[in-house]
Amino acid sequence: MRKTTIRPRPWRTAWHNMRYWDYFLLVPYLLLCLTGVVMVYSASAGLSIQGISPRSYLIKQALYAVIGFCCVFFFANFPMQRLRTRRFLRDSTVVMFLLLTVVLVIGRAINGAKGWISLGPINIQPAEFCKLYFILYLGDRMARARQRGTHFLESSAAIGPLVVAIVFIMLIFAQPDTGGAAINFAIIAVMVLACDFRWSYGIGALIGFPLVGYFLLEKAVESGLFHGGYRAQRFIAFMNPFGNASGSGSQLVNSYYAISNGGVFGVGLGNSIQKMGYLPEPNTDFIMSIASEELGLVGVSLILGLLLCLICRIILIGVRSRSLYQTLICYGTATFMMVETFFNIGGVLGLLPITGVTFPFISYGGSSMLVLSSAVGIVMNISIQQNKEQLQMGQPFISAEGSGD
Repeated sequence: MRKTTIRPRPWRTAWHNMRYWDYFLLVPYLLLCLTGVVMVYSASAGLSIQGISPRSYLIKQALYAVIGFCCVFFFANFPMQRLRTRRFLRDSTVVMFLLLTVVLVIGRAINGAKGWISLGPINIQPAEFCKLYFILYLGDRMARARQRGTHFLESSAAIGPLVVAIVFIMLIFAQPDTGGAAINFAIIAVMVLACDFRWSYGIGALIGFPLVGYFLLEKAVESGLFHGGYRAQRFIAFMNPFGNASGSGSQLVNSYYAISNGGVFGVGLGNSIQKMGYLPEPNTDFIMSIASEELGLVGVSLILGLLLCLICRIILIGVRSRSLYQTLICYGTATFMMVETFFNIGGVLGLLPITGVTFPFISYGGSSMLVLSSAVGIVMNISIQQNKEQLQMGQPFISAEGSGD
């Protein structure tokens, strides 16, 4: 008589896994999402001058946060091996290529960048989803190359993934989305170094990246890229914001005013002056300027502290993992959040040209929230596996009750 195995139902497995959830990962994530909902509502108050209801942004951002948590829960309990199947990686590559191509043809242009696909009330930003795609796709390709005992960059298996990466980044840059292309490039670079680190690679990256950047900037200037269009205005504003305070530099100048007005403790939640028609995009690109004005240095430091805790925890989970694939996913996710934060804060402070990069979990936007939450869910899945392994080995971990099991 054939034996039948009873498989546990998915909802029971998910409920059982909650005992192993990493609350050092979950709590900062939830606090950042909650802070983002509050700050989006506050920063959107100035849009009422244009006849736009701030409550609509509150409802949308709260909905994005709820859907984002659903993504965390889903991927925390999703079988990781399914993300590595040949069919999934092939189909995701085709879908990603189609999205990045279609957006160039019928995409919605916002602030000079044609990077959104409009589906009624929903706008999809393919460049955001490409970040998670690279983390999963390259993580699998690199790990499989190392399993065969070869270095990824020295094997023929690297040709296909690198060609895909170059094509996708070029499509993102053509939108044009310089910030999105730079973040995707940074994710790839860090994952390659983490997989095949050699001192020659590290030194080559430190020397090569600035030289390539200088070469591209020089060619861009020679070709007239900075003689017209929104890229030229952003570059001019970065070089001399106060000299163009009534034009292209108004964003950065008003950002300075907001930060200066906030001081150490801020003027109070909801009391920002610069969001009342002075600072454009107050709920997306410059939301940290509004947060600095209303919450002050203390409030911004707490937000950055929460994000730092989240990033450090993700890196620690990657370091502890005995699977190269899981380690690369953690490093790629941490790089994603770190570089995005650096670009946003750098633009707000005038340390970098404004690239239109949002601040993780705080800025208004559905695509960013869903992608970041999905990445956190996958990292949570890895942490759950580690906690289960520790329990089987008789080692304690921090459980939901806060005590060692």
